[in-house]
Amino acid sequence: MRRPVTVALAAVLLASGLTTMSAAAVPSPADFVDPLIGSAGDGNTYPGATAPFGMLAWSPTSTRGDQTSTGAANGYQYDTTRLRGFSLTHVNGAGCNPGAAGDVPILPFAGDVTSSPTADTTDAVYASNFSHADEAATPGRYRLGLADGVTTDFAASERTVIGTIGFPAGKPASLLFRTSNSLNGSEDAETHLDPAHRKVTGSVLTGAFCGRRANGGINNRKSYYRLYFTARFDQPVTGTGTWRDATLQPGGTDQTGGEGYATGKDRAGRGSGGYVTFAPGSKVTVRIAISYVSLEGAEINLRAEQSDTASVDSIAARTKRAWNTELNRVQVTGGTTAQRTVFTTALYHSLQQPNLVSDVNGRYLGMDRRVHRVEPGQDAQYSNFSGWDQYRAQVQLLALLEPRVAGNFAQSLYNYAKQNDGVWDRWVHVNGATHVMTGDPSAATLATFYAMGVRNFDYRGAFDSLYRQATVPRPEGLQDAGCPGQCVGQRPNLAQYLTSHYAPNDVCHCWGGAAETLEDSVADFAIGHFAELLGRTREAAELRARGAYWRNVFNPGTGYMQARNADGSWVTPFDPASDRGFAQGSAAAYTWMVPQDVAGLADAMGGKAAAVTRLDGFFHDSAGNWQLRGGGPLKYDPTNEPDIHAPWLYNELGQPWKTQETVRQLVNSVYTTGPSGLPGNDDLGTMSAWYVFAALGIYPRTPGSGELLLSSPLFSSAVIRPSAGAPIRITTSGSGKYVQDVRRNGRPQTGWKLDAGFLRGGRLDVRLSETPTSWGS
Repeated sequence: MRRPVTVALAAVLLASGLTTMSAAAVPSPADFVDPLIGSAGDGNTYPGATAPFGMLAWSPTSTRGDQTSTGAANGYQYDTTRLRGFSLTHVNGAGCNPGAAGDVPILPFAGDVTSSPTADTTDAVYASNFSHADEAATPGRYRLGLADGVTTDFAASERTVIGTIGFPAGKPASLLFRTSNSLNGSEDAETHLDPAHRKVTGSVLTGAFCGRRANGGINNRKSYYRLYFTARFDQPVTGTGTWRDATLQPGGTDQTGGEGYATGKDRAGRGSGGYVTFAPGSKVTVRIAISYVSLEGAEINLRAEQSDTASVDSIAARTKRAWNTELNRVQVTGGTTAQRTVFTTALYHSLQQPNLVSDVNGRYLGMDRRVHRVEPGQDAQYSNFSGWDQYRAQVQLLALLEPRVAGNFAQSLYNYAKQNDGVWDRWVHVNGATHVMTGDPSAATLATFYAMGVRNFDYRGAFDSLYRQATVPRPEGLQDAGCPGQCVGQRPNLAQYLTSHYAPNDVCHCWGGAAETLEDSVADFAIGHFAELLGRTREAAELRARGAYWRNVFNPGTGYMQARNADGSWVTPFDPASDRGFAQGSAAAYTWMVPQDVAGLADAMGGKAAAVTRLDGFFHDSAGNWQLRGGGPLKYDPTNEPDIHAPWLYNELGQPWKTQETVRQLVNSVYTTGPSGLPGNDDLGTMSAWYVFAALGIYPRTPGSGELLLSSPLFSSAVIRPSAGAPIRITTSGSGKYVQDVRRNGRPQTGWKLDAGFLRGGRLDVRLSETPTSWGS
């Protein structure tokens, strides 16, 4: 899918003096990555330049003729080929639209600035069309030629970016800094132009992640971080100007003003920024760095990550090496070129987060809006935690491949909780507690890290804090602020929950009583296992018992999970296709969300045979045809986190061959090459991590555990090389999608489950069959 783009771009790159990879070069893992996968539809990925776990991501902000809407959560929608700038920060695959960040769009413009760019609310003047034929995206580097003749070539390090902008001869050369134009708006912004030193600096005060969704977004239209930037040029600045709202100030050098967080006409035409001009035909090298702490922090980051002799090529090569280090953590052989591309790109998307938020000197902005330093033994502070999504697959992949990063991330979340009066937020963006989604995903995440062997964090202190959150009611748990979607109570109405043993839908102060009960049951089971591993027997018994509270929202009369009221009555009328009592999903989907007690769920459904029949109907229509994409609320939804583990349930229901055929069908039909290659929001690597595990033929059994479920691997061999620890080797022989037999370290593996000890290294040899077998049943 990338070849036409690469070939068409070649002429542009050669004309602008840019280098291309030799056709004779031996492909590295990074050469199999297509960052455009997931950039169409609802994937919400971005194609721009970023380093592994990087703070900065240089990527386009597109426009559909509206300053306040880009048409995509991350600012880039593949079918929108007009842009209003390149932004410095992005979050991979977030579901809110617009989502997060997209800070400081910078537009190279081949023309004179004769009016305020902010007043151009339809982007009729200060924007440019482009063609995908003039676009090339690779890990760490992004190149794009614009229709007005401007060429761009940028490469990112962790906190900086360097790029070359080629302006066409015979046209004015301007560079616009839309400082206030973050995706969700801004409270304030400041821009300072220093032509004598060839420099632009500034900041934007913003936040408001998901600020336009539940309850009109009123609860989350707030600022919680200020992003600082510094930009330096190698060419003389010939002119300057600033603007605020509709007023242009030619020759100006300083300006302030935000856009607010409203939508449409209430925000359009507001905001501030500045521009610099260069001689026509200039080829300008730009160096930019960011910081969430201070302008000084941005300058320090720039000096630390870019030498004076650094070039686009040298930074691109360094970041490509960094990506190859990460991508080589899972080396696969066999399969088609398309399968290698889908797999390697999924691994790339999985390892884009968490994101650095601390400067090179260890300083970061805390959740209390104060500046802190990382804890002793902590390498860096990380953020961007899409907890409700990530705890099901992405955090397990992170713990497996990068346990050191996972431990730093665990410590980062604990640091934020300590700065937030002991509250662990569900969805942390930069330093902001956004309250988005439901449940207690931090508990499941840290318990998973510990169970998978991660130890480089204060796990005893973190457990105590998580246990308090799960057992001590807080006053905000009785508020409805932000509900649904952004309820401020992290464990809503906990006192009632501990009394009822479920979240009553009529008084839960949550997004849905049934969903809250299921989420908290998983979280309690997970930290119960955490307690057990720590030798905290009393807490372990208490929390493991609470892991069975899911039974209190399973209605034997309907056979589905169903919300209940405080008096014990079931919420009616009931429809399994409805999301009443649930969060972003139907009763039919949530009914399978009991990964910690599949056998118990089967018993509640009438036994394993009955559960298998129902699960068959979840994946197929009445004629037996697959229903794996958009089959309606009664069918499996590969974009819906509560049911993404459902294909793996057949293992525990006694028919593992159905896990094998269902997982392989999803791998082969739902995940593909091309911009539409993801089934839905990547949700900070969650959907991509699902694919990585599925293609390897292993999958996390339940949050809080290090156990893995087995299926049939896609590739003939795979070697997993964690950053610490022994390798794991998986080989296949034979053909087909069904497992004939498995040998673990040379001995027969008769069951569908691998214990946590396998994470310390080992070998699986899988023999495949063209037809279903009884292995593991």
